[in-house]
Amino acid sequence: MRDPIPTWYFVLVVVRRGDQFLVVQERKHDQTWYLPAGRVEPGETLAEAAVRETREESGVEIELEGLLAIDHTPSLWGGSRLRVIYLARPKDDRPPKAVPDQHSLRARWVNLEELDGLPLRSDEVKVWFQWVAGGGPVHSLELIRSEGLV
Repeated sequence: MRDPIPTWYFVLVVVRRGDQFLVVQERKHDQTWYLPAGRVEPGETLAEAAVRETREESGVEIELEGLLAIDHTPSLWGGSRLRVIYLARPKDDRPPKAVPDQHSLRARWVNLEELDGLPLRSDEVKVWFQWVAGGGPVHSLELIRSEGLV
């Protein structure tokens, strides 16, 4: 019998409102700007984690619209990382949080031009925003489901 492969699950959320996208200034990673994102907690679905992480980091309540990608990265140390990238929209017009807390420093809406003026944790922020703005494929949320469902 083989030992299980330790796997860490993360969610990233591209939240779009018209021509604007939600970004979060992180407490770590040199206080750069990134997507709402984080690790899935035990007993939590991927979708639940996406909604929770977005709320905690930005103060914005969201509704998931679809899946952009699933990344799986095995490592040489025997574990792996799985990331699910969601597309979402805000549920209401509530402004993003402006007061730092343990989750993030602040959040804001930006368009693609404004994004160029922010120090980003990764270029993937701009890549995902351009993908969505350009009409890249969005996949059904039903692609991820609980085991045993038909």
